[in-house]
Amino acid sequence: MTIKTLLAASVLLVVPAIAQAQCSWGASSTEAQISCAGGMTWDAEAMACVATASS
Repeated sequence: MTIKTLLAASVLLVVPAIAQAQCSWGASSTEAQISCAGGMTWDAEAMACVATASS
């Protein structure tokens, strides 16, 4: 094998690993983004959207 072939093969092996690492960098996989309809807020205890109390 020539140097060019070895270099090309090593690049093809390393690039997907780098791409995978960058996709997950800084991602908060343990927290979900919850959005409720207008006039509703998220109640962590009930684990549901509840009507916002108006005063």
